Amino acid sequence: MNDDSLTFTDNFIESGFVFAPFNVDEKAILFPSEKATFLEEELLLNDFNFDENDFTVDEESKENHIKIVEKAIDEINKSDVQKVVISRNEVVQLSDFELLLVYQKLLKKYENAFVYVWFHPKVGLWLGATPETLLQVADANFKTMSLAGTQVAEKDSESTSTEQLNVVWKSKELEEQQLVTDFIENQLATISSNLKIDKTETIRAGNLLHLRTKVEGKLLEKADLKSLIRALHPTPAVCGLPRNIARDFIIKNENYNRSFYTGFLGELNLKKSNGAIKSSQLYVNLRCMEINHNTALIYVGGGITKGSIPKNEWKETVSKSETMKKVL
Repeated sequence: MNDDSLTFTDNFIESGFVFAPFNVDEKAILFPSEKATFLEEELLLNDFNFDENDFTVDEESKENHIKIVEKAIDEINKSDVQKVVISRNEVVQLSDFELLLVYQKLLKKYENAFVYVWFHPKVGLWLGATPETLLQVADANFKTMSLAGTQVAEKDSESTSTEQLNVVWKSKELEEQQLVTDFIENQLATISSNLKIDKTETIRAGNLLHLRTKVEGKLLEKADLKSLIRALHPTPAVCGLPRNIARDFIIKNENYNRSFYTGFLGELNLKKSNGAIKSSQLYVNLRCMEINHNTALIYVGGGITKGSIPKNEWKETVSKSETMKKVL
C-alpha cells in the first residue's frame, strides 16, 4: 500500500488483496491493486532448529475450554446442532522477535500451506500458515475443499508425503469431514454446474494430519464471486452446522473476539500476465497469530460433534498451538 488509509470491500468486485474477518457482518479489508506495489523474490530457506521443549499448560485456559466444549456437546445432544467449532487464543510473551526469521520458519515448517505476513498500521500485524483453500477462481471456474479432522503425525516422521504414513481415522473425524463436504455440495447446488467431488485424502500441515476433499465446478451466469463467497464462508470446518445456529453459539459462548481468525484472505480479481483472465486465490485464515508489541496471540480451535471427548479436544488445540510456539 502506498498510504495508510483503510479500504473495505463488500461486493468483492474490486482487484487487490482481501483480509476478511470471521464475522460476515463486519467489513473485509482490501489492499487495492492500484495502490499496491507487487514484488517477487525467491527465498532460499535454511534448516532451522525448532524448540522441542514441553510448553507450560495454562490450567485456567484448559478448564475454560473444556467447559465450553462440554456446553457445546450438551447443545448438540438437545438441539438441531450437528457440529460447532470451538476456539481460543493463547498469549505468548516474545523476546528478540524477528519478523523475517519467523516468516521463514513458517515457510519451512508448513511446506504445503499458504504462508503470509499481513500488516496495516491501523489494524495490526498478522502471520499465518493455512492448509485450507476457501476458493480458487478463474473466470467462472472454481475450486474449493472441505478440510476437517485432525490427528498428530508420528514424531519420527518428517515426510510431507502421507503415502508413507500409517494413518487410521476414527469415526468422529470421518463424520466431521463428511458434514463439511455435504454442506459445500448443498450450498453450491443452486449456483454452480459440473460439480465434481474427489475422494477424501489425508494431507499434512506441520506436525498435524487432516482429511481433505477437493471440490470443483463452474459458476452459473446468475451467480457472482460474492454469492460464491457467501455460500461457503464460514464453512462448517470453522463454524459448524447448521451454520447460523452454530455461529450464534460461538459468538455467545467463546467469550472472545475471533477477529480475522477463521476469516479468509488472499488475491482478489487479479489479472494474469496475459491480461485476459481474472483470478482469485482465497484461503481460510487458520494456524495464525496476531503480533502486538511484545506478545503474540495464537488462535486455535477444533470441531465439536456428538462423539467429541472434551479433554481430547483440548489436546488438539494444544497440538495446534505448539507448532506455532516452536516457530516463535
